[in-house]
Formats: sequence, C-alpha cells, structure tokens
Amino acid sequence: MIVLDNARFIDVAKREVRDGTSIAIEGDTIREVGSKPVKLDGAQRIDLKGKSVLPGLIDAHCHVTIVDANMRSMAGLPLTLTTARAARIMSEVLNRGFTTVRDTGGAEWGLKQAQADGLFPGPRLMVSGRPLTQTGGHGDQRLRTEDHLACACTSGLGLHAVVADGVPAVQKAAREELRQGVDQVKIMVSGGVVSPYDPLESVQYTQEELRAIVHEAKAWGRYATAHAYSARAISHAVAAGIRCIEHGNLIDAKAAGELAKAGGYMVPTLAAYEALHLHGDEMGLSDSQKQKAKAVRDQGLQSVEIAAKAGVPLGFGSDLLGRYHHMQSLEFSIRGQVQSVWDVLASATLVNAEIVNMTGRLGVIAPGAYADLIVVNGDPLKDWNLLQEQGRHLAAIMQNGKFYKNALA
Repeated sequence: MIVLDNARFIDVAKREVRDGTSIAIEGDTIREVGSKPVKLDGAQRIDLKGKSVLPGLIDAHCHVTIVDANMRSMAGLPLTLTTARAARIMSEVLNRGFTTVRDTGGAEWGLKQAQADGLFPGPRLMVSGRPLTQTGGHGDQRLRTEDHLACACTSGLGLHAVVADGVPAVQKAAREELRQGVDQVKIMVSGGVVSPYDPLESVQYTQEELRAIVHEAKAWGRYATAHAYSARAISHAVAAGIRCIEHGNLIDAKAAGELAKAGGYMVPTLAAYEALHLHGDEMGLSDSQKQKAKAVRDQGLQSVEIAAKAGVPLGFGSDLLGRYHHMQSLEFSIRGQVQSVWDVLASATLVNAEIVNMTGRLGVIAPGAYADLIVVNGDPLKDWNLLQEQGRHLAAIMQNGKFYKNALA
C-alpha cells in the first residue's frame, strides 16, 4: 500500500487543479483520492511536495513493432530481432509517461502477454495484430515485381498486413485476427503515405466488405478502426459502422458531422508528419510519397479544428516509425497550436480510455482506476516541454501500482 501526500492533482476530468491532494494506492488500483491525508495503516507514505500529478498517458495510435522507418527494410528482419527492438521501443515509450498504448498494426497477443507478464518494461498494450488491406491497398507493401507478401511467420514486415479481397476472404481474415487475440480490428480504407503505389485519396474496400469485417468484430465484442485520410474514405468507413478513424487529415465538415452523429472517434497523428517532413530522405521516401506526406501535413491542424467543431471526440496518437519514436510527445505541442491544454490532455487520457473501452479504469486518477500515474516536476498546464524531452521532467512513473521510475527522494 502506498499513499502519495501533498500532490498538485491535475484533474483532467473536472478541468481543475487541487493542491494538497492525497492519493491512496492498494495493489494495482487507486483506493482513495482526498483533499486531506488519507489514513491507511501500514502504508508507505511519500510526500510529493506539491509536484504535479497526472493520469498515466495513453497513445491510441502507435506501432511498436515497426522498428525501421523504411518499411521495406523490415522484409529482411527476423521476428526475433523485430521483437527485441520492439521491447526497447516499449521501454522508451513508458519512460515518456505513456503507460498504455493502442498498437494499430503489428503487435499481437504474444507481445501483449510478454509485457503483462513483466518480461520487460513497457506500456500496457491493446493490439490490432495484422491490419486488413485490399490488394494494392495501404497495407500492401509489395513491389510491382513481387507476387506475394512477406510471411508473418518469418519476417518483421509480414506482421503489418494481411491482404484479403471479397466478403468471404475478409470475414476469414477478421476471424483469424480475432482468434489471435486482437483488441480491435484495423482496416485500411484509404491510400497512405508510406504505401508505394495507392493514391492518397483512394477509397478502399467495398461497403459489403467493410460491413462484413465490422460484423465479425462486433460479434466478438470488439470494434473496427480505419486508416482513412480523405473525406470520402471517412464517410465510407462511417457508413459501414466503423467506430474510429485514424489520421483523418483530409476530413471535411460533412464527413466530420457524419462521424460525430455516429458516435465515432478520430485519432490525429500529427507528430508523424513532422517526422516525415524532417526525415523523409532518411526514411527512403520516394518523390510521390513525399508529395503525399506534404498533402496530409498541410491539412493536419485544420483537420483537428474541423473535427472538434463538429463534436467528434479526438484521441491522441503518434504513428511514428523506427528510430523516430522519440518524437512521440511532440504531439502535445503540435496539437496545442489549435486546442486548449485541457483538450489535449483529455485526448491523451479520458478520450483514449473511451476508445480502448477502459473508461473509469484508465485515463483518470479516481477510486477503482488502475494506479497508472505520472509525477511531473513543474506545471505542464503552462509548459508542454515538461511532457517532452524523453521523460526528463517526470519525477515518477507508476504503472499498475508499481513504480517504473521513482526519483522522488
């Protein structure tokens, strides 16, 4: 049992700051939060001396197994090396204060269980397994001269897509990913930047195919989330019952209204486009890929404003690749250009907890929630830099009631 006394509690849910707060933790759960010192016999007591406390952060669009920014290079990576590099990425993610990650393609049940078993430090994982893509779609990384995908049984690249066409095939593919233990089914519904040939504005899969996938996900008590950039692709996904839109950079007011009316979510990933803008050559992007990257980067902040105005709940994602995962927390300051500090913090806590179906358990410091929290040296409401610089300003990181980092002494 642990009691944290004299905390400067940044209550994102109520959008207020409460000094002198006491937080009692029992096992992996928050037991009590009070304005006076909590009485708990036998507990270890730690005086935070007014340091700021936030819920553990959540990244709702991460790829911990994309360990090379040049996707094609992963065709030559064995699964053993891919997993080892993913473990290091996960440790670094946790060090930045992200105690939970929704991996939107690549990570699967085995990696999730390894983290849960404590085999290495890292964020709690919500996994998508292999995203579903049509032939020639965003997930299809084959060169024009190749006639088969890299195999997920041997290649790191093979973890990141399964090609399926037609209703029977997509149903079987979705069922297989569900059998493998995914928390959500990821579908490629538009073109993408790093895919070699598909136009950015393309709309992928038919309504019948998408509805079949959504049906399978719901039948298992899961949901479908869609990679989609263009307004047409977003409307296409919403009409099929897809619950969450990834990226959404080219959304318009009509598509945003449809998404809001359907009760859906959108997860912008603006840090990814800064990485593509600054390091496209190092990532091996072609000229056409660079043009696609510029198009989505130019519309990124506007897409956030359009979706927010329509009432779409906005999550927080990063979508970084390889050695550029270190830019993860840059999303805070980019989003802060068009959103209030409370809205950005809510996206990385409350909204993302809703997206991963863990409302009340994640993203809050409240009785009954997992004891995931970060202690910050300074006031992140005034300075985003305190949540950046690779966790340098975090005095403590707690996950499941255990300190991963503790520099409070």
